[in-house]
Amino acid sequence: MIICGIVGWKNSGKTYFAQKLINYFNSKNFKVASIKHAHHEFDIDKPNTDSYLHRKAGSQEILVSSSKRWVKIVELRGAEERKLSDLLNELDSPDIVIIEGYKNESHPKLEIIKEDTKDYLFTRLNTITGIVSDKKIDTLIPQFKKENIDSVVEHILNNHNK
Repeated sequence: MIICGIVGWKNSGKTYFAQKLINYFNSKNFKVASIKHAHHEFDIDKPNTDSYLHRKAGSQEILVSSSKRWVKIVELRGAEERKLSDLLNELDSPDIVIIEGYKNESHPKLEIIKEDTKDYLFTRLNTITGIVSDKKIDTLIPQFKKENIDSVVEHILNNHNK
């Protein structure tokens, strides 16, 4: 399994670039999985849906299933957040996992840098294998323009653990 982290400061374009990678790998018939870290409370079900009502009534685990997809919602209720390794173990043998966030974990990552940024994560993290930015940055870390997806993919395939 190839693991590719996507990190960067808020509004740097992480989700946009993760989408580009997911779309690219999917178009090449890779089985793609993704994990997104959220720093805030979020809901994936909507008020007044059955799953929402089950959860609000006190169900700690809710499974919703149809002929198209299924989802598992787990209420932590004060328990520790799941570790990235636990989440990776939940996946069903993907070829590649795109991980957005989890910057302090040990997997290899690409840093997405906006043009107006002067504060870089690669100066603090030794897990950055490449930089995606439209500006030239003074570092020996390989750099890629945002539109040069083919070069980024080649870098991921050659430099991220399997």
